[in-house]
Amino acid sequence: MSNHKNIIDKYFNITSLKSTIKSEITAGVTTFFTMAYIIIVHPKILEAAGFPFGASMVATIISAFFGTMLMGLYAKRPFAIAPYMGENAFIAYTVVKLLGFSWQQALAAIFISGVLFTLLTLFKIRSWLANAIPESMKISFSVGIGLFLTFIGLNETGIVTLGVPGAPVHAGDFTKTEVLLAISGILLIGAMMIYRINAAILLGIIGITVVAIIIGEVSLPNQLISKPPDLSPILFKLDFKGILNWGLFPVVMTVFVMGFVDTIGTLLGIAYKANMVDEKGELPQIEKPMLCDAISTVGASLLGTTTTGAFIESATGIEAGGRTGLTSVVTAILFLFALFLSPIFSIIPAFAFGPALVVVGMLMISPIAKLNFTDLTELLPAFIIITFMSFTYNLGIGMTAGFVAYPLLKTLSGKIKEVPNGMWVLAIISLLFFVFYPY
Repeated sequence: MSNHKNIIDKYFNITSLKSTIKSEITAGVTTFFTMAYIIIVHPKILEAAGFPFGASMVATIISAFFGTMLMGLYAKRPFAIAPYMGENAFIAYTVVKLLGFSWQQALAAIFISGVLFTLLTLFKIRSWLANAIPESMKISFSVGIGLFLTFIGLNETGIVTLGVPGAPVHAGDFTKTEVLLAISGILLIGAMMIYRINAAILLGIIGITVVAIIIGEVSLPNQLISKPPDLSPILFKLDFKGILNWGLFPVVMTVFVMGFVDTIGTLLGIAYKANMVDEKGELPQIEKPMLCDAISTVGASLLGTTTTGAFIESATGIEAGGRTGLTSVVTAILFLFALFLSPIFSIIPAFAFGPALVVVGMLMISPIAKLNFTDLTELLPAFIIITFMSFTYNLGIGMTAGFVAYPLLKTLSGKIKEVPNGMWVLAIISLLFFVFYPY
C-alpha cells in the first residue's frame, strides 16, 4: 500500500505541491457533489430539444467521466470537465426549438467545433485569440448566460409564464404546489450557500424532490439501482449532411465561440483560486487543459451531448484542498458510479431542478462587479451583449453583437489602438454571423 501511495504521489507531484492524498480525495468528492446537479439538469434541458432523457443522462455522465479523467491524468489539474450550462440551453432552446434545426444537426456542429478547438489549441492560435478578448467582454458573456439560464429556470418552474403581446411575460400562479416548491427550492439552496454547506445545489434538488414524494407530487421508481439506460438512441447520431448549408454556419460559429470563451474564463478563474497562475496572471501550460476540453467536446458530440469544458464548481474542490490531477481522477470515478443510479435521477421534477438553474444564473452574474462603468467604449459593448442575450432569447446574437460593437466603438472614439488584432478576426467572423443568420 505504501508503494502505491508513493507512485501516486510521484505521478501527481502531490507532496511538492504541499498537498496530501487524503486532501486530494476529499477535494474530488467535494467537487463531484457540488457539480453532480449537471447529471439531472443537463439532460432535462436537452429533453426540450428531443433528446431522450435516459440516453442523454448516460452521455452526460460518460462525457464528464472521460473529460475529467483526461484532465487528471494528462493535464494533472484539479479541474472537472462536464457539458457546459449555457451551451446546452443555446442548443435546446435556440438552435432546435427556435431555429428549427434537428438535434442531430446540432451535434454535428458541436463535433466540428470540437475539431476546431483541437486544431487551434495544437497550433496555439486559441491562446492568442484568448489574449485578444478584453475582460469587459468576458464579464458580459458570463452575465448574459446567467440571466438566460435564470429565465429558463423561472419559466420551467412556472414562477414566470408566457404573457400576451405587449406584456410577453407574466407571473405564474403562486397558489400552485409546484410553484411554491420551486420558490422554496431557491430559498433552500440560497440558505445552504449562505451557511457554506457543500453541495448546496445538489442537496436543494434532492430536498425538494423528497418533499414532493412525501406530499404525493412525485412517485418513487420501482427500483433505485439499475443498469444504465440505452445510449444507442443518441450515440453517433450526428447529421453532417444536414449541416452543409449556410443556415447552420452561425450555429457552428456560435458554438465554437461560446465554448472558447467559457473555457478560457473558467480555466483562468479557478486557476486564480488555486494560486496556479504566474506573475503575469497566466496559467502555465494552459494548452494542456485546453486540449482536454477540446478532445472531450469531440467525444461528447459522438456520445450525443453538447460542448464540454472545465466547470467553475471545481473551485469548491480546490477550496477543500485539491491541487493536483488526483482530485479530478476521484471526481471522474464518482461520475462513473452515477451511471447505475439513473432511476433516482429520472424522477427529479422541473420544480426541483429549476431552482438550480436560477441559482447557477445568479452565480454567473457576479463578475459584473468588475465591469468598468466609467468607460463607455467598454460598457456599451458589454451592455449590448447582456441585453441582446437576454431579450432576443438568443445567446449567439448577443455574443456576436458584442464582437462587432467593441472594435467599432473603439474606432469611432479614437481608441483604435486599444483593439487587439485578434478582436478584428473575431469581429469579421461575427459580422458574417449577421449576414448569414437565418432570420
